[in-house]
Amino acid sequence: MSEKIDLSTFVLSEDEEFMNASHRAYFRAKLNAWKNDILREARETLDHLAEESANHPDLADRASSETDRAIELRARDRQRKLIAKIDAALQRLDEGTYGYCEETGEPIGLKRLDARPIATLSIEAQERHERREKVYRDE
Repeated sequence: MSEKIDLSTFVLSEDEEFMNASHRAYFRAKLNAWKNDILREARETLDHLAEESANHPDLADRASSETDRAIELRARDRQRKLIAKIDAALQRLDEGTYGYCEETGEPIGLKRLDARPIATLSIEAQERHERREKVYRDE
């Protein structure tokens, strides 16, 4: 589907075939918009850090600035990992496996994908995974 999807007005329909051309176009647009927002924020952070790099004569100001910088860099690192997950989701779209649970092969569900477009597990598989994680963490 080569038409542009307007994310603000497009409505996913459960009545249509799962992961049809319009669903794929919608999720591709959503993932790309999310990735572009993250990249824009990263550029803004870099610009801000470059402006903020001036030495502060006051030790308290310098410490505060360094703490703020560390927090921003940690947030950017999390977003870098998120971009990798978005890229993986886009790759799955290209391969035709997007929207299907990696564990069961069943459809993940449009509502879950709309809320978490990088989801790789159905709700049931995710819950099983989290229960196993909790059991191993508690031991």
